[in-house]
Amino acid sequence: MIRHIVFFTAKRPEDRDRVREGLELLKGIPDCIRLEIAENRFEDPIPGPSPDVVVYGEFEDEAQLAAYKAHPIYQESIARVRPLREMRIAADFLAD
Repeated sequence: MIRHIVFFTAKRPEDRDRVREGLELLKGIPDCIRLEIAENRFEDPIPGPSPDVVVYGEFEDEAQLAAYKAHPIYQESIARVRPLREMRIAADFLAD
């Protein structure tokens, strides 16, 4: 199984909801085992940027993850979110 985690920050605080709403579109993609979109509710006590929104997904294999990323809804989500985001950090890793 592949776990896919992506952290986003909005350019402006007033865009946080629009970033989350744009990412919520991803839930319409059938190519995944599990997909969650959530706002970060905790501030790290260590100074530095904290993400506003987190995407967490689980995929059977690389082929399923590739199908997810190739889906037209994925492209629509990118088109909505990219102009509003400051930071995007993604990680994919194999789960035990």
